[in-house]
Amino acid sequence: MRIISRSMTDSEHDIVDYALRAARAAGADGADITFITGDSTDIQVRLGKVESTERAEDYQLGLRVFCGKQNAAVSTGQLDRQNIDDIVARAVAMARAAPEDAFARLASEDEQARTLPDIAICDETELSSEALTQMALQCETAALETNGITNSDGGSASASKSRILIATSTGFSAEYERSSFGFSAVVLAEQNGQMERDYDYSSAVFAEDLKDPAEVGKNAAQRTLSRLGARKPQTGSYPVIFDTRISRSIAGHLAGAINGAAIARGTSFLKDRLGEKIASEQINIIDDPLRDRASGSRLFDGETLPVAQRNLVDQGVLTGWLLDLASAGQLGMTPTGNASRSLSGPPGPSVSNFYIADTDIETAELIADIKDGFFVTELMGSSISMTTGDYSRGAAGFWIENGKIGWPASEATIAGNLNDIFASMVAGNDSDMTQSISAPTLFIPSLMVAGA
Repeated sequence: MRIISRSMTDSEHDIVDYALRAARAAGADGADITFITGDSTDIQVRLGKVESTERAEDYQLGLRVFCGKQNAAVSTGQLDRQNIDDIVARAVAMARAAPEDAFARLASEDEQARTLPDIAICDETELSSEALTQMALQCETAALETNGITNSDGGSASASKSRILIATSTGFSAEYERSSFGFSAVVLAEQNGQMERDYDYSSAVFAEDLKDPAEVGKNAAQRTLSRLGARKPQTGSYPVIFDTRISRSIAGHLAGAINGAAIARGTSFLKDRLGEKIASEQINIIDDPLRDRASGSRLFDGETLPVAQRNLVDQGVLTGWLLDLASAGQLGMTPTGNASRSLSGPPGPSVSNFYIADTDIETAELIADIKDGFFVTELMGSSISMTTGDYSRGAAGFWIENGKIGWPASEATIAGNLNDIFASMVAGNDSDMTQSISAPTLFIPSLMVAGA
């Protein structure tokens, strides 16, 4: 099935068609191609001056071939026919030398997406280098003009558009475009010889959804200033709140724990928990590839399967895994349209727009009853076992005293187990849905905090 082109040129389609024919001619039993083209502009400024302006146009082709139950993948940015012939020959030779994989395969025609959803994921707005430079400068300037800010690590702004096509020897050929815009600033402040830095940013699929650059810059400055005078908290077991900026990491750990490849390998602490309650009834965790103006949305998955919203934790109950064709085959289950592709490797299960759903609980309510606790706004390092769920990370933020956010805290470590974190966490109502993985402010009743 070929779905009519929406963005690729005839010559680009000719490249893809030629590569598929070349794979067949070289002896491959089947093949698929991921072809990505894109253009981007990136501006870097510092202390009111432009440090760099980069404009890039990229063409990359990834080819996977099958010889019986053996397969191999290669990629290239050289798209002339001689080079395509060369990489096809190399891929076929690699496949014939590879061990058999009983579960790697192409999607059948019956499994492939037959229609594409109509979702808004590409903004045709063209921002010039001058417009992006102005965004970056406005953001950094607003931060530097804040009293107490002493230096800048720089500001940036970027805009990009990419076109993704997947075609297979079984007759599938479809594509879509996506866009991305963003800007940020990082600034520094000093007090009594102690240097602190922080940042803020705005990113969006549509340019009109970006925040005001000056407001973002001011917020970067305030975040930096609020860190001055930080000290270590006392060691002990305390309630911990994850700020929405870093609570998405908890959602990311859940995504990793329900990844079908990890389940098939037996390396997830949730491998035996399907259908069980892993969180409170308040918690719903969703993967939604069909959201308008969302960075993780897609029209079909990396193996050409149709995509759909899935409620993976429903009122605290774990309802499913993230599965591609191979992991579904290993587990004797049906693939879920969660495959993602790299250009030079096989597909693997992944999320699209994955988020812990908001509740109606305000952040102030989560803080109000805490006598002593840790409001974490930054995480550093990582010692996490996805097999056991053991969790330990460096942390900084603010100490909560008598229901209010107090002094800045740093040089601490928080530790616990992800099973307990998921089982006890309470979600707020302030998710930043601009990220492909997101979560609201999260309250954890008890974690070990190691400090002074």
